[in-house]
Amino acid sequence: MLAALATLVFLSTLWLLAVLVATVLEHSGGKIAAAFKGQLGRSIAQPAPYARLRVRSRLPQPMRARPRWRDAA
Repeated sequence: MLAALATLVFLSTLWLLAVLVATVLEHSGGKIAAAFKGQLGRSIAQPAPYARLRVRSRLPQPMRARPRWRDAA
């Protein structure tokens, strides 16, 4: 009885995974195929973003050695 129940759980899990993969491919299959071909996957429904984002990263300032820090080392 346990083997039959385990088989049922295994097959239902495989079915659920197949449904999830089919849903993902339905929504973004064209983008995935274009990525494998090395092309841009943009369609007319999704125009290219024209706004540039600026990211400013601060470089950490060098730490100056202080006498109390030298003693600790």
